[in-house]
Amino acid sequence: MLRIGLSGGIGSGKSTVARACAERGATIVDADAIARGVLAPGGPGLDAVLAAFGEEVAAPDGSLDRAALAARVFADPGELARLEAITHPLIWAEAARQFAAAPPDGIAVHDMPLLVEKRMSADYHLVMVVLTDSETRVRRLVEQRGLAEDDARARIRVQASDEQRRAAADVLLTNDGSPQELTAATAALWESRIEPYAANLAARRPARAPGEPAITGAPAAADRDGQGRRIAARVRRALDLPDAPDVVPVWVPTPAGVDELSIPLRVHLPVGARACEALAAAGFPLRPVGAADVGSTRVAEPRLGNCDPGWPVEIVLTD
Repeated sequence: MLRIGLSGGIGSGKSTVARACAERGATIVDADAIARGVLAPGGPGLDAVLAAFGEEVAAPDGSLDRAALAARVFADPGELARLEAITHPLIWAEAARQFAAAPPDGIAVHDMPLLVEKRMSADYHLVMVVLTDSETRVRRLVEQRGLAEDDARARIRVQASDEQRRAAADVLLTNDGSPQELTAATAALWESRIEPYAANLAARRPARAPGEPAITGAPAAADRDGQGRRIAARVRRALDLPDAPDVVPVWVPTPAGVDELSIPLRVHLPVGARACEALAAAGFPLRPVGAADVGSTRVAEPRLGNCDPGWPVEIVLTD
């Protein structure tokens, strides 16, 4: 299953992107909807939140006064952390259940507002971020959701910055125009990249063959360093290797004029059957060099393909 992370600041319009993906058959795992559910009457988190924050966040009917709770936690990082300690384990558990119930050969989109803050980019095959001018977001929150302007700005301040979102994103969708324009951009992305990516992943097929030039329009020149880091993080995650901040992927020109991405993991990397499947499931089918049986052989510099047609590059893992 192709797993896509979708994020963006409050008021950015990511729900519009999620709807466009759902219309094309994606399973949507909506973190905000799950959060509302765990705090609804009868939900697993309501009693714990009321016990932690007191009657001042309770509505007269015993349900949660969400506005009162929001006003309290968004003004105090400590209070926000206390709320998240209660709700996040419940939210993660329900999200995992929904992912497990999705079609294994389909496309699942995780609408996750805190994806960047929680450093979750490597958990997905692809991360889409919706960027919108902050003043536009404030206006939308005031006009469409009825928030006070100070409240809207306070919520934006506690979220990730646009710079952090750009660093986490494989795809940036700008939403300073109309909802129709954002929907059209999502549809184009779906046809040109998401559907082919899902097909390649299901077939364990790289986006191009060794030595074949990158597809026309591939954005390799736009964010090479950032994409190199994101690919390296996904490779490490697939192999269950700890994060290594000193590891710097390097783009290497080849005689054929096709760039390779060299990832110095600085570990002795086993490429047995389990590692091969983990890499392929993460979107990086293994192309072993000089090994007839990768199920029982260790390769000094494994070579990977990439199922993502947006970055159809060869990846070399070096020790």
